Amino acid sequence: MEIPFTKLHGNGNDFVLIDEYEKMVIPDDMKAHFAALYCDRRFGIGADGILYLSKSATSSIRMRIFQPDESEAEMCGNGIRCLAKYAFDAGYIGETCTVETPAGEVGVALAYANEDFTATIRMPTPKFERRDIPATGDGEYRERIGEFDVYAANTGVPHAVILVDAVDSIDITAAAPPIRHHASFLNGANVNFVQKTGDDSIRVRTFERGVEEETLSCGTGATACAVIVRKLGYMGDIVHVETQGGPLTIHFNDGVKMEGPAVTVFSGVISY
Repeated sequence: MEIPFTKLHGNGNDFVLIDEYEKMVIPDDMKAHFAALYCDRRFGIGADGILYLSKSATSSIRMRIFQPDESEAEMCGNGIRCLAKYAFDAGYIGETCTVETPAGEVGVALAYANEDFTATIRMPTPKFERRDIPATGDGEYRERIGEFDVYAANTGVPHAVILVDAVDSIDITAAAPPIRHHASFLNGANVNFVQKTGDDSIRVRTFERGVEEETLSCGTGATACAVIVRKLGYMGDIVHVETQGGPLTIHFNDGVKMEGPAVTVFSGVISY
């Protein structure tokens, strides 16, 4: 069987997209294993996740994302930008659309400026209560885990947020897993280390659940970090986030919105 695919990235957070808009290409019971095979960077195409694009009964389009460990993520901010770019280029959507995800419907506004594509995503309402992250206990989340004070928010998926003086000083492969797997996080958590770099700017490094390593960018993670630093009183209604792969901007003046780029890398055919 030959399967067309498109490789895209949002600030280096890269995805393989399978277009199922007209018909199912990968059966549901094979989607997770397919992700494990083709996310592999040595024996597959290489990606942080597989995006499955399909029609939706309630929204403009539907997105599912499966990760290298075969888990399905509820939401992915960078992935939605990539999905929206592909769908717009294919003529499936216009300059505004809605995307059905397991975390709920997400609104998207998109535009080209010359060759550069940008999308602004209306993110799910951030949740701070432990039951909504989900995490053990009551009230908002703050725990001392090892040497770190850990905050948490759910911005579509659960995120731990740790404020540090210098993100580059963190050995993320050693520091993140004990937090990612901490017993207080009922479904595990993505782990973000954040450094304040200005009155309205931060730097973020993210260890992603499901990928199980640091990724170059995480949209929901950037949003979670901006949400936490704003909640703590360090930032205002616009937060500029620098990720390892490039910039994102989080806006708070009308709900929570994430603005950033998406790039098509190449297309091809898998013999499966």
